[in-house]
Amino acid sequence: MKALYSHQELDITLTRLAHQLIENHLDFSNTVIIGLQPRGVFLSDRIHQKLQFLLPDIQIPYGKLDITFYRDDFNSPGLLHQAQETQLDFSVAGKNVILIDDVLYTGRSIRAGLDALLDFGRPQHIELLVLIDRRFSREVPIQSDYIGMSVDVIDNQKVRVLWQENDGKDEVVMIAPKKIAHK
Repeated sequence: MKALYSHQELDITLTRLAHQLIENHLDFSNTVIIGLQPRGVFLSDRIHQKLQFLLPDIQIPYGKLDITFYRDDFNSPGLLHQAQETQLDFSVAGKNVILIDDVLYTGRSIRAGLDALLDFGRPQHIELLVLIDRRFSREVPIQSDYIGMSVDVIDNQKVRVLWQENDGKDEVVMIAPKKIAHK
């Protein structure tokens, strides 16, 4: 296991990402933030909190989007997906949407998020913010606009984002596959 972000490094990166959003969206007058369920909402919660701290007089619409029924592997045998709650009390029609997820891997979750998002209106513009971009593993042509860190990993390695709220600590690690002992 290799640490990619410690608690402090993660906090610095989240602050940088929040400042990049402010630079590009200024007063957020026509911008909304939407986190993808399940794991992207931990990141989107943090980003939204940082933005509210940095811009205390601006209320930025924030929602959470479940993509379970939009996944292309939803009916695959052997996979059990648990639906999460969608919390969007606003229309995205004509809005600039910042879609947030923790790890961009194959791009399939983001594609599902885009499909789900269109059920809430037709946005003017969509941007993607991810904490980790696993660059060379895309299966669909998706790229992020805001990236915490790009990593190159071997296909069988995993990147795991740990959040205090869910995992008891803030950390991002790369996990190597277990080696099989030969007799």
